[in-house]
Amino acid sequence: MDQYLAASKYIDFDHPEVTALARDLASRASSEADLVRACFEFVRDEIRHSSDFKLNPVTCKASDVLRFKTGYCYAKSHLLAALLRANGIPAGLCYQRLSLAGDGAPFCLHGLNAAWLKDFGWYRVDARGNKPGVDAQFQPPREALAFATDAPGERDLPEIWAEPLALIVDALERYDSYDQVLAKLPDIELAN
Repeated sequence: MDQYLAASKYIDFDHPEVTALARDLASRASSEADLVRACFEFVRDEIRHSSDFKLNPVTCKASDVLRFKTGYCYAKSHLLAALLRANGIPAGLCYQRLSLAGDGAPFCLHGLNAAWLKDFGWYRVDARGNKPGVDAQFQPPREALAFATDAPGERDLPEIWAEPLALIVDALERYDSYDQVLAKLPDIELAN
């Protein structure tokens, strides 16, 4: 589990502002579930999704997401992983491949998290931010993610990564504005 507890360039919970927020959230929690819920709800509700709110700058590092209070789903997942790891809760990154129109190609990756809960094991949460038609919740053991993978070609990728995928980092660091990222959302080809 060490890799899911480590600070890194993008999951930089060793940054003073991230550390302070993690401690503050922990100080108000009475259980592991309360703490995970508090971290999840903070990122879901207090960090605005870049394309939903048409916000710049494009963020990638957890500390930048917190500083600018905005990020794409991928960047928001970096902050949630950082807050959880800072509090000793193993956390990883997960991805879904989703249809942009809901009925097939084109596709893009969507970023979310998995947290290791002592009572349930790995549990996926999606802090992208709720809006009409999107209602992600923390309700273990039942997952309540932002998106289902029902359309042809959509898929829940089963891996739990300790670090963001290179193509995600590239997309977030290559472009200067939310609309440039939106026009070039990352995707991968899936094996049948």
